[in-house]
Amino acid sequence: MNSAGSLRQFLRQSVLARAGFTAALLLLLSALCAPWIAPDDPAAQNLPARLESPSRAHWMGTDELGRDTLSRTLYGARVSLFVAISVVLGCGLTGLAIGLLAGFVGGWFDRFVNLLLINAFLSFPGILLAIAFAAFFGPGIGKVILALIITGWAGYARLARAQVLKVKELEFILAVRSLGASPLRIMLRHLLPNILQPVLIQATIGMAGAILAESTLSFLGLGVLAPVPSWGSMLNDARSHLFDAPHLVIFPALAVMTAVLAFNLLGDAWRDWMDPRTRSQMAALEHSR
Repeated sequence: MNSAGSLRQFLRQSVLARAGFTAALLLLLSALCAPWIAPDDPAAQNLPARLESPSRAHWMGTDELGRDTLSRTLYGARVSLFVAISVVLGCGLTGLAIGLLAGFVGGWFDRFVNLLLINAFLSFPGILLAIAFAAFFGPGIGKVILALIITGWAGYARLARAQVLKVKELEFILAVRSLGASPLRIMLRHLLPNILQPVLIQATIGMAGAILAESTLSFLGLGVLAPVPSWGSMLNDARSHLFDAPHLVIFPALAVMTAVLAFNLLGDAWRDWMDPRTRSQMAALEHSR
């Protein structure tokens, strides 16, 4: 089955899969096309038009400096997705490399990685650790990405290590060993392709966590620097206008909620799709209709 057919079959499995895929696709398109579809410059101030309610001129109203909320929300999607993709790539590659090496080598190195490094990072609440590192590094989009990578790689490493410990004892790995394959070839050509599936599923769900973490750090003033629009900083600016201009809170909060929900639904649906038992049950249910 080609990739297009697999995608159609994946989207047919449930309403939640279609909803998550559609919302994630719209979010991605909004971020990529923000310079063309945003009605105004997100940093342009217009003080006479400050705190205007949603209207035909400003679909989502304006903020305390007269900036268009719709434009800032669209450009905020660019920041959130850039941070999320960078964090997931950094965490995934780092955790995958460390977990793959620890699970394959075993011995004292595996105990050191698992008991000291992974458990040490997972023993602290992730968001509190991210706040600590972000406060140490200071605000800025690059520093936010670095802080979230440092605090998020351990989960990927634990998952990759567990998969390696399961796969490396299978017969085909033992056969490759007996043929004299090098450890590097075994890891890259035989172990890595067989452990990627759960790591990719976790990465999809991790996109939601990265978006939420970036919004939290920006809300606390530890994220991106002004005047770059961010959903978290928009919510922070709207705190003092919660009652006289509630649209300043509603639209960025809806954007965060939609993004987090989209990637969670997409990750859950992909996990069910990759599970052969769940997939066979869905196929049997579809044929019975």
